[in-house]
Amino acid sequence: MIIDIPEGQEPIGYVWGEMVPGIGVAAATFSMSVYEHTTLGLREFEAARLRVAQINGCLFCLDWRTERDGAKVEEEFAEAVTHWRTTDAFDERTRLAAEYAERYTLDHHGLDDAFWQRMTAHYSQAEIVELTMSIGSWLAFGRLNHVLGIDAVCVLPGH
Repeated sequence: MIIDIPEGQEPIGYVWGEMVPGIGVAAATFSMSVYEHTTLGLREFEAARLRVAQINGCLFCLDWRTERDGAKVEEEFAEAVTHWRTTDAFDERTRLAAEYAERYTLDHHGLDDAFWQRMTAHYSQAEIVELTMSIGSWLAFGRLNHVLGIDAVCVLPGH
C-alpha cells in the first residue's frame, strides 16, 4: 500500500471519505449510486462488474458480490464471466454485458458498428448509458483501489 492509513482507520473509508473530502465523497456517492439506482438485472450487472474487476485486478472488487433482495449470483458465476465467450451459463444480455465491460476497459476504440448493432438489439439506449456509467465507475474506482494498494488491506463485511 502506498498510502499511509492512520491506525484504527478503515482504508477505503479513509481514502474515499477523509483524505480528499471534496472529491472522495463525490466519488463514493457516484460509486454507490451505481448499486442503489441500477435498473439492470443482477446477472448482467454482475457480469459487467466482475469482468472489470478481473481486468483491474482489484482484490476487494473480485471478492465482492452484489446482493439484491437477498439474492446473489451463484458461486461459479465469476468463473463463467472469465469465459463469457463460451459459457452456457449466460443469456445474450449477460454475455453482452461481460463483452462490453471487457471491450470498454481494454479497447474502447474497437467498439464498432457490429458490436453496437448487437447491443441495441438487446439493450435500450437508457440501459446502454446506465451500463456505460457503471462500467466507468468500476473501471476508475477499482483501479484507484488497486493502484493505491488499498484493495489488498480491505476486508468485506462478514469476512
